[in-house]
Amino acid sequence: METRSTKRKKISEILHNDVVQTRIDRLTDLPDAVLHQIFFLLPIKTVAQMSVLSKRWKHLWNTYPDLDFTTLDSLLISSIKHLEPHLLTATQSGIINQVLSIRDKNSEIRILRFRATISFSLLNTLIRSAIRQNVRELEVEVGTKDYFNFPRSVIGSETLRALKLKSRYPGFRLPPSSIMRDGFKYLHTLSLALVILYNQPSLSDLFSDPSFPSLKKLRLRACVGLKSLHVGCRALEELSLKNCFHLLSLDVSCGRLERLRVVDCFNSYSEKSCVRINAPKLHRLIWDYNRITDMMVIEHFNSLREASIGFFILPKEFSIEKLQSVSNLLSGLSQAHSLTLESQSIEILSNNKFFAVHLQPFYNLKSLELHTVFHKSNVQGLACVFRSCPILHSLILRIINDYKIERKQWNRDLWDLSSTEEEQFWESQIQTLKPFLQHLKLVKILGFLECENEVTLAKFLLKHGKALEEMILCGGRCNSRDTLRRQKIRSQMMGFSRASSNAKLQFH
Repeated sequence: METRSTKRKKISEILHNDVVQTRIDRLTDLPDAVLHQIFFLLPIKTVAQMSVLSKRWKHLWNTYPDLDFTTLDSLLISSIKHLEPHLLTATQSGIINQVLSIRDKNSEIRILRFRATISFSLLNTLIRSAIRQNVRELEVEVGTKDYFNFPRSVIGSETLRALKLKSRYPGFRLPPSSIMRDGFKYLHTLSLALVILYNQPSLSDLFSDPSFPSLKKLRLRACVGLKSLHVGCRALEELSLKNCFHLLSLDVSCGRLERLRVVDCFNSYSEKSCVRINAPKLHRLIWDYNRITDMMVIEHFNSLREASIGFFILPKEFSIEKLQSVSNLLSGLSQAHSLTLESQSIEILSNNKFFAVHLQPFYNLKSLELHTVFHKSNVQGLACVFRSCPILHSLILRIINDYKIERKQWNRDLWDLSSTEEEQFWESQIQTLKPFLQHLKLVKILGFLECENEVTLAKFLLKHGKALEEMILCGGRCNSRDTLRRQKIRSQMMGFSRASSNAKLQFH
């Protein structure tokens, strides 16, 4: 039988062992690589402050491979100066330069990110220092007093895998094509913003296998003066173009391209424009706020899953040539499973001239989202889209309320006296819309304000949608005076006849 003294002795030993265990610094015992990974989750200010704890922690700071200075502020500058008294430069660029200079000679940089207003000479110094330390990912956003030249030290790097260079005004220039073609053999990601490309036509076909054999992601933004661009990198998987206002000719031929995004391009008003895209493995396409090009050739979009289409249009742009270009683009999306059409697209499809242009059906389309200023002139465009979606399951209609356009409120008493013009139109479309009505399961209308054209369409889909399971009508805000009217209209709509006994009508 255990005595009390024996129990006390055992308890004392347990407590002593616990105290010893708590004194062990298990964090310091971790390998450098593991601690560097933990530091990656912390702001660089915190990592710098920890360097005063011991020689081990100072060594970890001097070999830390992930230098993200984008969080650099006055507090960090004062902290680093306090920790390292010889760092006297108070500017952000000076701090970055001196942090790079005190690093261990054999340490390498995995990530270097910084934003600064800087001179071109100091920018070159920082980048050369990073290249010497075998930087893998370099992300720089800089502002200068004048145009600066692309840092040539990165061109021949064998360790650099990702380069993101963003200039604030006024921008930077690329070297001649003879120099650019000799490097970037190992680069996987390239992002350039605010590039000045006037009078450099030889760079229009720079992005090809000889120059970028390993490139997988290419993002170009605000390439001023870029009129012609050919992209033919065999390994490319993602291409993004934005704010390339002067672009007139775009030729993309990439066998592995999966994602393509073109936004706010082709804004020239005087010259002809053309687009040719050959991407057999393309999965996702975003074509938004671009002017309609004079020619559009789409090839081999058999793998397309998701697309979003929008245009920037002027009233005088509805020529047969431009409408045919829109038709070619939409027909090239015929294999898509999900499609979003912005309001300008609906306006184009509603134009009387468009009916002279052929639009191929979307035989695989299951989900469709339409953005539209819902008024009388757009009804033709909506019907055109519905006819082209024979197996559609889900329809989302996002109504953009333009308060400059007068919209007639629905009145049940007046409606019962005689059917409206829009109601007659939809009823005349029953035969051509038969496949669409037999497969549609979900309808969601956002911005529903109980106006006549909205209620007419909802009534038509309820009356003839044989597979319809749910219709959700989401209204906007209304004042207290309209609340009773809205409740009355909703109550009346609940009594509409329904082709499907499973159809549920909900108001949100």
